[in-house]
Amino acid sequence: MEKDMRKLAAKLGFHAIESKWSEYGDKPWLADLLKAEAEERERRGLQTRLKDAQIGPFKPMAEFDWSWPEKIDRQQVEELFSLSFLLQKENVILMATNGLGKSMIAQNLVYTAAMAGHSTRYVKASKMLDELLECESVAARRRRMRKLCRVALLAIDEVGYMSYDNRYADLLYEVISERYQKRSTIITTNTAFTEWGEIFPNAACVVTMVDRLTHQAELITLEGESYRHHEAELLAAAKAKARKAKNSKSSKTSKKEE
Repeated sequence: MEKDMRKLAAKLGFHAIESKWSEYGDKPWLADLLKAEAEERERRGLQTRLKDAQIGPFKPMAEFDWSWPEKIDRQQVEELFSLSFLLQKENVILMATNGLGKSMIAQNLVYTAAMAGHSTRYVKASKMLDELLECESVAARRRRMRKLCRVALLAIDEVGYMSYDNRYADLLYEVISERYQKRSTIITTNTAFTEWGEIFPNAACVVTMVDRLTHQAELITLEGESYRHHEAELLAAAKAKARKAKNSKSSKTSKKEE
């Protein structure tokens, strides 16, 4: 117990206490002080990690409707939340048409990693590439690139929703290459890799970029109809039912008044 407390004091940077342990080690207030300081630093560290992650609003995985996709490997997805892929520096590719929950899964993975103490960042592909391209100088772009490349988990959402010229392709390639076999990257896309040449027309780096992304990667494929479209239909039906009930009630009230 005393040895653990002394290690904690050193870890927290209480060097005066640690160096004069014979004087402070048996003080009755020391254990509570060290515990309170450790908890406060963890709380502030978690706040910082979640702020830096920039996940935005998202639904928890508890609300994911596993029965909706026509194709999904639930066990494969759930195993990702052990974060073993992160420790092994593997990538995760979530491939699906719109509205099947790939962004939701990516956001939850980023959140889980941040809660576990890892540095993370979630960003839309178009936003990331625009910000890199719009940097005022080469030095500013390098600083932003380093920031993207050093986080333990980077989730790049919605690759394939827009077409980009070669400058964007080169920037994405640089991010992927810098992180290759060093840190994990999550990619969500609605476009098969065989069609990435259409996202980045005439870009010579596409084949190599895809090769580095998919090497030592978990590929998750979801198939089916958009759940958002399904939710919109349910909402429309509920509103129609409510209107019908309201009209029926108004009609009965009018007849009574007559």
